[in-house]
Amino acid sequence: MTFDEMKARIAQGQGFIAALDQSGGSTPKALKGYGVEDGAWTSEEEMFGLIHEMRQRIIEAPCFGNGKVIGAILFEKTMEGESAGKSVPERLKERGIVPFLKVDKGLEDEHDGAQLMKPNPGLEDMCNRARELGVFGTKMRSVIKSADPVGIKAAVRQQFAEGARILSCGLIPMLEPEYDITAADRAKGETIMLEAIEEGLDALPAGQQVMLKLSIPKEAGLYAPLAKHPKVLRVVALSGGYSTEDACRELAKNPGMIASFSRGLLQDLRASQSDEEFDGTLSSAIDQIHAASVA
Repeated sequence: MTFDEMKARIAQGQGFIAALDQSGGSTPKALKGYGVEDGAWTSEEEMFGLIHEMRQRIIEAPCFGNGKVIGAILFEKTMEGESAGKSVPERLKERGIVPFLKVDKGLEDEHDGAQLMKPNPGLEDMCNRARELGVFGTKMRSVIKSADPVGIKAAVRQQFAEGARILSCGLIPMLEPEYDITAADRAKGETIMLEAIEEGLDALPAGQQVMLKLSIPKEAGLYAPLAKHPKVLRVVALSGGYSTEDACRELAKNPGMIASFSRGLLQDLRASQSDEEFDGTLSSAIDQIHAASVA
């Protein structure tokens, strides 16, 4: 797929984006969920080898290329790896799946009810490498934990500022100011965040577009204006700790949002499953998430 073909696939595709971007800090938890205990590796290199095997198994599963998965978010080591003898981005595109790269370097400590992203001086180098490998866009996450306008606006401003750096490298940024779904004041805070995002979009230069990855809102349909905004390529939803069933139920209430789930996609996969069992389990999750995304 060319860049324009990938852009059209993301803008118009009837499907969802798989999040396969667990990084160093979250990899042990992801492996444990897959049935691989901590003692199964003796070094970080071995740990990343095990998670890469899991991701390869997902990428090569027959159901993963059935057209319902339109994109996949990768960790940097996964992007640099191979699947079926080809680079992972190339292999994904062969299967009709648009590759994205996770580019943030983790979170700062909480201030004003929000955790901003750590400084990322090497962002341009990472983006240029991703573009060389055929990646379409990026994803970066900050977290909002309370309805403090100072923290919310700081998180959104940082997302757009980093997004401008990514756009300058020729990639499409997926901005992810995640709102903690357990926050008691989420409905109020999400309204403040919506206004901050709209301000950021209005300030974008003409002709530029971003994607947005947001928690499924407390108030159904809250983000509908963002899905229709000319500077937004697509709005996707994170599962945010919901089970697959709960995430899909809530997502279906929000036309214009499609899924970009990690836990919701992977929660029932196990290393001990036969290939047939693995594909069947993954296929069921894909069907469920796809149905919620096109509801």
